[in-house]
Amino acid sequence: MKYKHILVALEVSEDSNVLINRAGSLAEQFDAEVSFIHIDGTHGEIYPELVDIKESSDECPLNAHVLEQLKEFESSAQYPVKHFLVGTGDLSTKLQDAILEHKVDLLICGHHHDFWSNLVSYSKHLINKSPVDILIVPI
Repeated sequence: MKYKHILVALEVSEDSNVLINRAGSLAEQFDAEVSFIHIDGTHGEIYPELVDIKESSDECPLNAHVLEQLKEFESSAQYPVKHFLVGTGDLSTKLQDAILEHKVDLLICGHHHDFWSNLVSYSKHLINKSPVDILIVPI
């Protein structure tokens, strides 16, 4: 399958660089577009809409420090980023909305191999709700 638009689900950690590099490699291989998404689920859904910080960071529902860290991911990417979506709330619901709205056909996300991830895995929930192919990268 030839992917046209890859969405990378990022967390605010250096581990996200692994996902960004993987997306860049695949994008070059398939001549695909790449977009990033970060959903902060720690405070619930305080802002219902996704915001594309490439278009407007004034309405961003995240604090300035997190926004700065996310923009560093974009500047370190070795491939152009089409959209950088941020929001709050449930990750799987927001991902589903972004995938449909932006015509994404591959989702890349990471999975930690640690004690807490064995107890509560977001990957299984994403797999059950995703309308597109998912590449889960072990971190």
